[in-house]
Amino acid sequence: MYWTLHDTTLVIWTAVAIAVVVVLITRYKIHPFLALILGSAVVGLGAGLGATKSISSFESGFGTTLGGVGILVALGTILGKLLADSGGADQVVDTIVGRAGPARLPWAMALIAMIIGIPLFFEVGVVLLIPVIFLVARRAQSSIVRVGIPALAGLSVMHGLVPPHPGPLIAINALHADLGQTLAFGLLVAIPTVIIAGPLYGIWIARFVSPAPPARLVAEFEGARARTATEAAGDGAPAEGEGEGEDQARTTTRPGFVLTLVTVLLPVVLMLGKAIADIVTDDKNNLVRKVFDSIGDPFVALLLAVLLALFTFGYLRGFSRTTVSDMVAGSLLPIAGIVFIIGAGGGFKQVLVAIGIGDAIGKAAAASGISALLLGWLIAVGIRLATGSATVATVTAAGLMAPLLAQLPGTNTALLALAIGSGSLFLSHVNDAGFWLVKEYFGMTVGETFKTWSAMETIISVVSIALILLLGVFV
Repeated sequence: MYWTLHDTTLVIWTAVAIAVVVVLITRYKIHPFLALILGSAVVGLGAGLGATKSISSFESGFGTTLGGVGILVALGTILGKLLADSGGADQVVDTIVGRAGPARLPWAMALIAMIIGIPLFFEVGVVLLIPVIFLVARRAQSSIVRVGIPALAGLSVMHGLVPPHPGPLIAINALHADLGQTLAFGLLVAIPTVIIAGPLYGIWIARFVSPAPPARLVAEFEGARARTATEAAGDGAPAEGEGEGEDQARTTTRPGFVLTLVTVLLPVVLMLGKAIADIVTDDKNNLVRKVFDSIGDPFVALLLAVLLALFTFGYLRGFSRTTVSDMVAGSLLPIAGIVFIIGAGGGFKQVLVAIGIGDAIGKAAAASGISALLLGWLIAVGIRLATGSATVATVTAAGLMAPLLAQLPGTNTALLALAIGSGSLFLSHVNDAGFWLVKEYFGMTVGETFKTWSAMETIISVVSIALILLLGVFV
């Protein structure tokens, strides 16, 4: 296959469209949802696809992506909200921290972050764990960096590499990767990555960076945790009654540690069970495989976990049906923007597929000799550095790599999805809201934030892609 002028034209218009998206987001502060729509129009019209075909391709990609990813994101968010509001996350924190000595606190914080990070968005996990990080560091008379970096590493790795987080789901949907396999490989990569970027790096960098968190925040968090502890002991405020004529007050209690783990890990176990069943037997008519294929489907697994959480994190805790319903409703409002970005990313991807960019990139990749895994990682890194958004980086990189798969039939799509997720975490800096969130909470200077948070994110990305490439040798 020879390179043609048409291939050059497609690459140029794709680069122009990506540049338009980046400039609109970074320079003009246009919401990514609108930026991706405009970028799709640029590449569709510029590459000669035509207005009608561009619109229909975008709409098709938008609907297909939301049908596959939007439902899962919503269910995962509901599970995370119930975990947080029920006190289940606090129970996990208190149990693990209570059993860890001062020397093991960084490792305990990494473990906590990985557990509660499974169903929670990164930003929610940070807000939830920041008070714990403050108090643990204060009571252990330890540096906030020493216990904070391991926690942030655990949250970030789960966010970028492990379904059902939006990033991995976007890549899985675009690449038609097997979710169970991606989950298994993601966990395999996540554990050593968290160890290196979390406790090991956190303990080392804490010797050189020791910021003083804002005293006002420390006092506020100590008071909040004290009130939470009082309520957990049985002195909480009564929840609202429900139903006509119901005035009886209710006292809520936190779920137990084991019950919390069972609820949070249920979808992971079910999806891994499906992957294992598919490996063990090739017979699709096997009864055991049929069962696991059904309950291990991501939609079913998350739905079962949410239904269980309604009881373990809701009704059994003493919350009324009205309160539980309000929790569910409250969890869906904040993710509207994310869901629409995901859908627009799917539309952008479909327009790229329609213009035939996959063939052009496939020729270039074959000529360069670069592996598909490394190419996906590099594209995600470039978009991440330019926009500061892991979601936009994943959406764009997955959209570019999806049509390329036809040219590289030997590529493992699960590993490619992880490589894109790995690249989307590279070097968080001043154009990333997470950078400023960590800086202000930890009371660090810009330079200190680069040495801790930005360096940690870079380590996560580099270590994880190295492990993914290593896995690619054997898979």
